[in-house]
Amino acid sequence: MAAKLTKLSNLTADYRARDAAHHIHAFSDMKALNAEGSRVIVRAEGSWIYDSDGNRILDGMAGLWCVNIGHGRKEIADAIQRQMADLSYYNTFFKTTHPPAIALSETLARLAPPQFNHVFYVGSGSEANDTVIRMVRHYWASLGKPGKSVIIARNNAYHGSTMGGASLGGMKSMHSQGGLPIPGIHHIAQPYWFGEGGDATPEEFGVQAARELEKAIEAIGEENIGAFIAEPIQGAGGVIIPPSTYWPEIARILKDREILLVADEVITGFGRTGNWFGSETFGIAADLMPIAKGLSSGYLPIGGVMVSDKVSDVLIGPGGEFHHGFTYGAHPVAAAAALENLRIIEDEKLVDRVRDDIGPYLQAGWKALGEHPLVGEARMTGLMGALELVPNKPSRQQKFPDTGKVGTIARDFSFKNGLVMRAVRDSLILSPPLTLSHDEADQLLAIAKTTLDDTYAEVKRLGLI
Repeated sequence: MAAKLTKLSNLTADYRARDAAHHIHAFSDMKALNAEGSRVIVRAEGSWIYDSDGNRILDGMAGLWCVNIGHGRKEIADAIQRQMADLSYYNTFFKTTHPPAIALSETLARLAPPQFNHVFYVGSGSEANDTVIRMVRHYWASLGKPGKSVIIARNNAYHGSTMGGASLGGMKSMHSQGGLPIPGIHHIAQPYWFGEGGDATPEEFGVQAARELEKAIEAIGEENIGAFIAEPIQGAGGVIIPPSTYWPEIARILKDREILLVADEVITGFGRTGNWFGSETFGIAADLMPIAKGLSSGYLPIGGVMVSDKVSDVLIGPGGEFHHGFTYGAHPVAAAAALENLRIIEDEKLVDRVRDDIGPYLQAGWKALGEHPLVGEARMTGLMGALELVPNKPSRQQKFPDTGKVGTIARDFSFKNGLVMRAVRDSLILSPPLTLSHDEADQLLAIAKTTLDDTYAEVKRLGLI
């Protein structure tokens, strides 16, 4: 056994050295990461990942919000191999298409809310949101209203990492680099009751937050605004689930206004909230829906923008040629993977399972974690959850000094204990595969409880409470 552990340790050290020598990671302080050494994941199966030291870790983030059907599904590998043998690549430029793109488009039109019958393909959620900017502006220009170019988004939203996507997003750390945001993007308050609700009830705050959109419209002028974009639930922002009053008030504000509504479904799509799309969970009637992640469960990169009949009638009619596209848009192998992924979700009734079975089961245990002395709020919709960590429960106003320090401590304990959770500010967030079993949910909750206990002891030792 000792010899085996030594061999694994040497293997990990070799991987880390080679990684540090050549690989620049996303969203990472590379000097600090290289000093610590990357975690090396070598295989995965179901809800579990395995690192190069032989540790088995429960994947509480489904990769990066995306592995909805779980890891290692042979059906996807077989579908990819079959498509590779027939047509490994061709583009859909120059009056061309191929069977996987046709079949996937039909399937998405069937699964999406009824106003969506067309899709524009891209390679990722970031590309989808870049496409939204151009599509919104082209739509209004085609109707003779090119001045309607401003897009309203929200603080602390995440819409990708490209110039356009990061500009739509409202994260200050991203805007501090690269000359962002680009012109024509305006940000309003987020519906984050726990962090920003003050003395208002969640219901009161939901209306207040929504009316920030109304104020922005009055200030900017409806004649200058093309769209409002928002995630049904803010994912990377900390699994911010809006109060029940928020989306109905947004609908009221936009009802009689010439402003498109964009629901960013990159994270919330394909069963994550207990419906096929988060828009259905919250009653959102969107005009455009960026999609990615769960579209293929991350097995291959693919994304798109679902386009409503209202918008497609203009793009296909007076809009003329839309001068936009990507080499790998509607890639035949990625489309084949997505088709097989959607078949699995349908055949295994995973959307119903999240709504009626594993979702309520995990939510009950997650809510119980809210009784922990370190937890100010435990919230979850479908299989998206967050634990807000606070120094003086039940106060929501008092925060830990050095925001993010306690969250990072908790995240590191979680990994050490065998569960991937992500830290956002001083909270832990969760988004496991939709295939998570009851037994795995029990293990997840037990590890989360141990992690909270470990963090509480460490925070007390550091004198932070």
